[in-house]
Amino acid sequence: MAHAGERKPILGDLFLREKPSRILLSLKRAKIPVYATILSKEADCTYSHTIKILDVLESMGMVEFDKKGRIKGVKLTDDGKIIANNLEEIMNKLVHVEDKHKKHSKK
Repeated sequence: MAHAGERKPILGDLFLREKPSRILLSLKRAKIPVYATILSKEADCTYSHTIKILDVLESMGMVEFDKKGRIKGVKLTDDGKIIANNLEEIMNKLVHVEDKHKKHSKK
């Protein structure tokens, strides 16, 4: 929680939530631009919620829309790739810590 006078980071608030994290990691795994409908299925959220998340990511320079005719895909920017890689590392570390904790608590 931010103390008085400290700015609460928007991105921290965004990525510590399940749906935006899933969307970001889905984009990381993709080799080509992905449709928002596919991202919404992979993140298990509505299409409109997915679009709102993507709009925030785009405004922060983390994703860009790749429009070809009527078809619009989404891909990570260089900054988005860095954040996605770091997020994946954090998620893997958290899983490792949880597994380690479960093993110790069973003793």
